[in-house]
This record gives sequence, C-alpha cells and structure tokens, in this order.
Amino acid sequence: MTDPATPPADSNIDHAASLKYWNSQPATPGSMLGEFPSVSRIDLQGSKGFLAKVRRLIPGIPSEGKFAQGVDCGAGVGRVTEGFLSHVCEKVDAVEPVAKFTKVLQDSAVAKTGVVGTVYTKGLEDWYPERKYDLIWTQWCVGHLTDSQLIDYTVRCRNALTENGLMVVKENLSTHNLGQDMYDDEDSSVTRTDAKFKQIFQAAGMTVIKSELQKGFPKSFNLLPVQSYALRPATTE
Repeated sequence: MTDPATPPADSNIDHAASLKYWNSQPATPGSMLGEFPSVSRIDLQGSKGFLAKVRRLIPGIPSEGKFAQGVDCGAGVGRVTEGFLSHVCEKVDAVEPVAKFTKVLQDSAVAKTGVVGTVYTKGLEDWYPERKYDLIWTQWCVGHLTDSQLIDYTVRCRNALTENGLMVVKENLSTHNLGQDMYDDEDSSVTRTDAKFKQIFQAAGMTVIKSELQKGFPKSFNLLPVQSYALRPATTE
C-alpha cells in the first residue's frame, strides 16, 4: 500500500533530464536495450506471438495479412519498426523525441523500402495523431510520462484508432516489495505496477482485452517483468 505522505513516483519525472540522458546514449539498437541487446530477438518474437493471439479476439480483423497503418510510439532508432512492425503493417509512422534517433530511423534500410511513413520528432506528451491507425504500438517509453500525461496520451490514441483498431502497450512492471511504482533517477522514468497500468487504461476509456507476460528472457539477466496490454475502446453497453 502506498504511504499517503510519500509523493507519487511520477511526480519526480523531469522531461529535460530524460532527454539529456537519451541524448547521451549511442544511436544504436543496443543502446535502446541498455546492457542487454541480446534480448531483442526474444522481445520481437514475443510481440509477434502476442499480436497473433490478440488478432483472433477482435471481430473484423483478419487473423493474417497486414494492417494498413501502424505507428511505433517511442520508436528510438527503429528496432521495433524494422524487426516487427514493418512485417505486420503496410505503413508505419514513428514517434520519438530524440532527433539523432529519428535520423537513424529515417536513414535506415527499412525506411528505404517505403514502409516508414511520417516520423514525428517529439515526445508522446506532445504528439497529437493526425490520422487514424489500425495498430498503435507503444513500448518501453511511457515511463517518461506522468500518470496524467499517460492518461491523456491513451485518450488521444483511443480517438485515433480505426473502427477495428488496436493499441498495445508493452512495458516493464514494478517489483517494489510494497506494490508501489518505482522511480529511476538515471533516466528520470517510472516503472509502474500492473494495477496502476489498469487504473490508467480504465481512466482513459480503454478495455484490456488481453495481457501477457513476456517469456524467454534469461534469468541470469535479472530483468524486470515485461507485460503486454492489448487495448480497445471501452464500450458503453
């Protein structure tokens, strides 16, 4: 239980500090994964399997074939765009606040194929979708948003979905022994609990239609749990 006298973890978030940290990192896929670049293959395979399961749950979405329009939110240098989303979407926009990362993405091999659409060099808190999306993929980045910013961002995504559109949030989960969110002062981010994520999604008018824990990471890496949430607009029925 959270101590009411303790300020919430997200009150410590400093966007300028976050940008300073990420601008100090190399513009490489490995830097997006800290000290564990080898987890990328496992992560991408897990995302592919999770999406395949979710597609079977939504009437109107074929279980095979590509989505027309997707967006990679928190895209970094395009690791997820190239390794996963380009295989399941005809076109993929990207949102990323660090300019040197978006330049790598725009100059990448996958961009040269024509799959990459509009690249927005801005934070998620400042991104207002300009079109409708069949798939909004948000991974390892919402820890840089405060709770209220994450609610607002999710609302904007909800309104930007096509009729059968889907939003996926894939993030680390807190392992705090008192069940609290955890603040990391290295990159000024928050790792939330599963309960907090569900509260935020509900507040944003989204329903979790499926969630799943990423499997396959070597235990020796001692990584935080990673949870995927598939979200659809809540019905009023």
